[in-house]
Amino acid sequence: MEEKKSFIPLKDLEIYQLARKLSSIAWRIYSRLSYQEKKVWGDQMLESVDSVGANIAEGYGRFHYLEKVRFYFIARASLSEGKDHWLDLGLERGIVTSEEWDEICLIHKPLQIKLNNTITKSYESKKGGTNERL
Repeated sequence: MEEKKSFIPLKDLEIYQLARKLSSIAWRIYSRLSYQEKKVWGDQMLESVDSVGANIAEGYGRFHYLEKVRFYFIARASLSEGKDHWLDLGLERGIVTSEEWDEICLIHKPLQIKLNNTITKSYESKKGGTNERL
């Protein structure tokens, strides 16, 4: 008899936890900005970083593997936009401290790898592969 897969709550997924940690750092940076900095740089930075977790949640809640993958691709693109463009630009402009940058980098690489693995696992689920842990 085949063992039934157990449901893992979104908040227990490491990939989602990493995205939330990144959002927390982004919020900390955003909170100290002046009104002008928020409007010119901060709003777009925060929106792209928060979009990572939001799209992971959206994809995780979908049933069909192609819908899941679509949202995971968007999450990966938002991660690239947020870290590789906005936060890097913030570091260059002195908005992001070197300590914050180090903290961001410690989260970014594992999150990027886990997003790629999640996309692969979602495709494998269509082929009959295992999809127990995302």
